[in-house]
Amino acid sequence: MADPKRSLLRAVLALCWLGLWAVPSSAAAFDRAAFAQDLCGDGAAQVRGVEGFVKAGGVLPAHDLAYAGRLLGALAERRLTCPADGALLLDRPGAPEGHDALTGAVRPVAEARAPVLGLRQRAAVETARGVVALLTGPDPATRGAGLSVVERRVASVPAAVLDRARDAETDAGLKATIAGLTQAAALSSPDPARRRAAIAAVAASPSGAAEARLTALKSDPAYTADPAFRAALDAGLSRVTRAVAIGDGLAVLYNGLSFASILFMAAAGLAIIFGLMGVINLAQGEFIMLGAYATYGVQEAFRRLAPDLLDLYLVAAIPVAFLAVALVGIVVEALILRHLYRRPLMSLLATWAVSLFLVNLVRVTVGTQNLQFIMPAYVSGGVPLYADFVVTWNRLFAIGFAAATVVLTLLILRRTPLGLDIRAVTQNRDMAACLGLPTRRVDRLAFGLGSGLAGLAGVALCPIYSVNPGMGSGFIVDSFMVVVLGGVGSLLGTLVAALGVGGANVLIEPISGAVAAKVIVLVGIILFLQRRPEGLFAVRRRR
Repeated sequence: MADPKRSLLRAVLALCWLGLWAVPSSAAAFDRAAFAQDLCGDGAAQVRGVEGFVKAGGVLPAHDLAYAGRLLGALAERRLTCPADGALLLDRPGAPEGHDALTGAVRPVAEARAPVLGLRQRAAVETARGVVALLTGPDPATRGAGLSVVERRVASVPAAVLDRARDAETDAGLKATIAGLTQAAALSSPDPARRRAAIAAVAASPSGAAEARLTALKSDPAYTADPAFRAALDAGLSRVTRAVAIGDGLAVLYNGLSFASILFMAAAGLAIIFGLMGVINLAQGEFIMLGAYATYGVQEAFRRLAPDLLDLYLVAAIPVAFLAVALVGIVVEALILRHLYRRPLMSLLATWAVSLFLVNLVRVTVGTQNLQFIMPAYVSGGVPLYADFVVTWNRLFAIGFAAATVVLTLLILRRTPLGLDIRAVTQNRDMAACLGLPTRRVDRLAFGLGSGLAGLAGVALCPIYSVNPGMGSGFIVDSFMVVVLGGVGSLLGTLVAALGVGGANVLIEPISGAVAAKVIVLVGIILFLQRRPEGLFAVRRRR
């Protein structure tokens, strides 16, 4: 009696053997000889062979793709000759011998003709070479060049080729580009089901480009003839439009927050100086410029002395810019402003003269051109968050830097002897002097603190704005508006006002333009101050 285990094993082997015959092959074998013969034929044969290769490109193995790429390159470069018994690949046009296309053997060129490409044949060959580069390119640059060629005739490239390239791609940017091209090709497919699936895929990744792509399909005849297509398109377009609107709103809020962060750092020092001494410092914008130029100096020092640590120059520039600009502020106060207290018009003119002096000094010593900064990795690029909204690292750096500046400034004003002295002198200068506080020394240190905060604003500006001698003039007016709106001498009011002015500017600019936006914001502030002259947060003073 037969062993039941052995009988079961034989039955399983028999089924597997039958299964191997029953499962069809995933792709027909690539006939290299027929392909070479087509390339050596007339124009119709060349087009037939090349288009057949492109249609099979999505399933051909890599070695067949490489073989076809060599023949296509030789054909395009006039290095393919066709004797009666095959095809030869020459090292250069007109060489006396070449390599057999099938065996690789070296053979002399005798009575062989070189096929010539017409315009239609050349376009087909270029597309096929692009397919080969896209699928087998050794680096993203080569694959990207192949994708550029394929994109020009994407209608003749089957979806399997693009799907294979997308699935195999390792470069994130190139992978996204291929995915977009795949969707674009599927949207114009003759298969209605594939078009509806492509609409759903496009709607799943909303963006302005996706919205434009779907909107264009409304003029397609299928939109009126096919109810299913119309329903899918309307649903997808509604979803994309809503997502783009939300993304645009987030972008406005983000840009407004980053602009407000810069405004706060520019105005915080001005609020301290104005609130404490009553000095309208028109050189505050130039102190911002000095902070940016100090950052550039730190970058150049790192470039020459420690090039391996160049990415850290922006962090190292924070204390350098603060101390350098604070020292300049202390010198200005000691040499000029201390003689002009209680004379607001003269102090205003004096600080204006200081601003002109600093601008022209930088122009003469450094030059008028924009400075070139090397952006470290932590302030370069960004990450897409939703639809077209991208969180850029340079603006996020400015926002985080401003938040840290708020905390440190509050700690200085609330938890240090200098802060206590500044608050005492701000509330009642005469009484503070009677109690023994050195008010002149407090003025000098406060002016240095306010100037140093402007220098920190210059550091935050470097990854975002152009740095040149005239950069500070664009911030002085906005800074004064922030100080007056928030309440003279109030750091909290300065923060709230900076958020309001920065957000209003960014919100109105796309609608009415930059100049009109500033005018509208200024008019709004004037109307507000008519009702509340002391600003949002009035500092308590003793009289």
